[in-house]
Amino acid sequence: MEKIYEGKLGETPFFVTTLNFQHLEEIEKLQLEVYESLEDRSILQPLSTEEFNYILKGNGMMIGAYVGEELIAFRALLNPPVDDEHLGFDCGIAEDEFNRVLYQEISNVSPIYRGYGLQKTLAKVVMSHIDLDKYDYVCSTVKPYNIPSLKDKFSQGLVVKGLKVKYVDKLRYIFYKDLRQELSTCTEKKTISMGDTVGQQQLLKQGYVGTSMYEDQNDWFVVYEK
Repeated sequence: MEKIYEGKLGETPFFVTTLNFQHLEEIEKLQLEVYESLEDRSILQPLSTEEFNYILKGNGMMIGAYVGEELIAFRALLNPPVDDEHLGFDCGIAEDEFNRVLYQEISNVSPIYRGYGLQKTLAKVVMSHIDLDKYDYVCSTVKPYNIPSLKDKFSQGLVVKGLKVKYVDKLRYIFYKDLRQELSTCTEKKTISMGDTVGQQQLLKQGYVGTSMYEDQNDWFVVYEK
């Protein structure tokens, strides 16, 4: 396997490689292990075999972290099919540019290797391997109060462009990043509780985007700027 990154988890060396069809069984085994370890399973939308196959067929990219022969984490980017649920609609991207959109898809880390910042490391690795000749935008969805995933998106410079029901009945933040430019300087700032869905939706309609979050008195707050 070609190593595209090497590092250590404490004293344990690991490496990152690009995954393909041959790794499907390992990927699905790790996804099941992660899913079954969650207290709140609604925060993770597991991918089906068909969805993994679609990505591994060249419609995106998947990378995996290994300790020795063991897959301990993976992260996926998806070039999604264009349908009515496409996040480009939610982010104000022109429809003729939807082919230049990637989704940050599923990210799984083995329960044994949590606490080392591996999700963030894999984010940096996978984002640095995006073909900028083919793609201009990255989008993603995250459930409110899924704090690790929200921190992950904000740390990469993605911003909240929407908060609405997706996937039939699931309330989700819609994150967005234009890979061609830095976020412009904002002059107005408002802070609001993550639990105030209507208030956040009103700010988003007014042109604000969510840029960061913080905890205060047992609640989480999102900072909106424009």
